[in-house]
Amino acid sequence: MVDITFKSMTLRKAIAQAVVKVGQTATIEAIRQKTVPKGDVLEMAKTAGLFAAKKTSEMIPDCHPLPVEFTQVSYEMTDLEIVIKVEVHTVYKTGVEVEAMHAASVVALTVYDMLKPIDKNVEIQNIRLLEKTGGKTDYQAIAGEITVGVIVCSDSISSGEKDDKSGKLIVEKMKKFGAPVASYIVIPDDVGRIQEEVKKLAEQGILLIIITGGTGLSPRDVTPDAVRPLLDVEIPGIAEAIRSYGQDRTPYSMLSRSIAGFMKDTLILAIPGSTGGVKDSLNAVFPAIFHVFRVKKFFRHD
Repeated sequence: MVDITFKSMTLRKAIAQAVVKVGQTATIEAIRQKTVPKGDVLEMAKTAGLFAAKKTSEMIPDCHPLPVEFTQVSYEMTDLEIVIKVEVHTVYKTGVEVEAMHAASVVALTVYDMLKPIDKNVEIQNIRLLEKTGGKTDYQAIAGEITVGVIVCSDSISSGEKDDKSGKLIVEKMKKFGAPVASYIVIPDDVGRIQEEVKKLAEQGILLIIITGGTGLSPRDVTPDAVRPLLDVEIPGIAEAIRSYGQDRTPYSMLSRSIAGFMKDTLILAIPGSTGGVKDSLNAVFPAIFHVFRVKKFFRHD
């Protein structure tokens, strides 16, 4: 199975559809009147769909076992068609579109099985996903509007003693989200220099500044001390989410002094300097962090 250990738990929803076409209007009438010999078609099929949603991982090899926390089966009937819709919800690390489609297909198969004694022309058509929410695709549109600046704070990297890996990792991650990176610089651990570069990027219209390095406890770890006075609004929940995510993976996450907040319209995010710390920090809050720009005045908040 695909590795999802790095993902965060979010509310995820999916709606799938299947269509069952019958050969005669009398079949639909028999369903409505509940005179089909095998029993109440819609209720039996609904029950089968509920079981199917919960057992998807047992049928589809690459599907992860997950908690199915809501399933709804609904029908719309015309003279010759039964349109089946299945909606599934979970709070988990991966989506439920396969669960919804699996359930819709089993509902359709159950309808087929129950109707075949009275109608030899029943067909199952158009099993498809109608809608999914809760994954990274929810934030792609807004990410494309956010220009990013990356600042690497490190005495050793700025002096040429070491190569930068963390800053480049951030650049690549932002590109995957579709957020354009307008600036990438390496500077020493110095309060004045950090503040100078942050102000410069903000004046250029950069909306998201990600600073990596200098969030620890050594005497030269001064990034939070440089960033905090610049903030008009601190957002503690972002740093808390980063530490909470990291704490599940290493007990040393609690020692990080990550900080986040707005300086006017620019979001400043200071995260650890190690590649592991950068990966965990980005996985903890991206792409959901792009939502903060929806609530700012220059984006409509739905």
